[in-house]
Amino acid sequence: MEYKKRIIDDVLDLRMSAFGAVWLLGTKGCGKTTSARQKARTIVEFQDEERRENLLMIASTFPKKLLIGEKPILFDEWQDAPKLFGAIRKDVDDSGEKGQYILTGSSAKEVETPHTGTLRISRLTMYPMSLFESGESNGTVSILELFNNPDSFSSCKSDMAIDDVIFSICRGGWPGSLNISSKDAQLEIARDLYRQTYSVDISKIDGIKRSPSVAQAILKSYSRNVCTLAEKKTVLADVKANHTVSDVTIYDYLSVLEELYIVDDIEAWSPSIRSKTAIRSSKKRNLIDPSIAVAAMGVSPNYFDKDFKTLGFLFEALCIRDLKVYTSAYDGKVSYYHDRYGLEADCVLHLNDGRYALIEFKLGQNDVEEGAKHLCEIEKLVAEYNEKEKNCPLLFPSLKLVITATQYGYRREDGVFVIPIGCLKN
Repeated sequence: MEYKKRIIDDVLDLRMSAFGAVWLLGTKGCGKTTSARQKARTIVEFQDEERRENLLMIASTFPKKLLIGEKPILFDEWQDAPKLFGAIRKDVDDSGEKGQYILTGSSAKEVETPHTGTLRISRLTMYPMSLFESGESNGTVSILELFNNPDSFSSCKSDMAIDDVIFSICRGGWPGSLNISSKDAQLEIARDLYRQTYSVDISKIDGIKRSPSVAQAILKSYSRNVCTLAEKKTVLADVKANHTVSDVTIYDYLSVLEELYIVDDIEAWSPSIRSKTAIRSSKKRNLIDPSIAVAAMGVSPNYFDKDFKTLGFLFEALCIRDLKVYTSAYDGKVSYYHDRYGLEADCVLHLNDGRYALIEFKLGQNDVEEGAKHLCEIEKLVAEYNEKEKNCPLLFPSLKLVITATQYGYRREDGVFVIPIGCLKN
């Protein structure tokens, strides 16, 4: 199958030019090994049953022997040979060479290493595929170009109808689904990942036996509350409704789901434009990919023909996933803004140079006006704050965006850009 280029490929190149080794992290099935293979000249696979016993023996006794070969060397499922980490760290120290090794492996296995590898082994997180990477977004609008040259944008048109967006949400950004012709079969990838998470990976990561039914209940609660400000006590209540389990145990499960890169909560943006007591600071609940939520709820694309409210939250999760992918090359960060007066921005997208965008996500055209109004009100609050605090002003938002599931994009008179998700790229 032809390799579909990933946005992280260029980030991996950059890290390899700066560090001796790069450790690719991320949820199971997001394509870490496939992307790493494109860079490697030597590949060591610890899951190769014909060579596994011999490789593990060498790794446990003389791990330096495995570092012989044309560089870069990819070590896949390296966690099976934890001594390898220290050998790579020392070799990077001794040689001073860059881009020698790439480490990949299952997020479902946690390994303690005697050294962190700081400044030698760089950790790089990979997300599931964005719509542009999967070929569904036509990529006519670059998010970075909008930041740099907003006046260059005039209009755009997405090739995705609402049914296409719904299917993409349900299928998810899993590369393994793209070479399957049957749409029903494509949906099985996310469902299987969901099943594996609560039945196998929740215990496999550290060897501690955990209840699959409790893990499943937590994932179902998260899925019902995805992209909302539901408090932790809501999740606790949902789980305890059918399980006798302590708060401490549930928190342990949630921590493991974060380590598995399944739970991916969003932090609050708390600027000084309101009093601290007015701004919500709890995390917004989220999963790494909206398809996991769909799988946990046990529904199919047709279900959303009658439930646009739930679809709206899942659409937000899809957009956040894509924005994280698109801004990964410049260390983009995602947060949200919400205050007790009802003023909100679904997303605040921060770049590493201090610039940021205020963003609302709206499924249809009818809600664009409300979203744009919120963004302009927040910008007005920033202006009012700067008028009072001239010695320590806040940066103005570089962009105000309403990202939609519609087909047409344009710029409003108030400066708000309305952009279909099916037009965006990095």
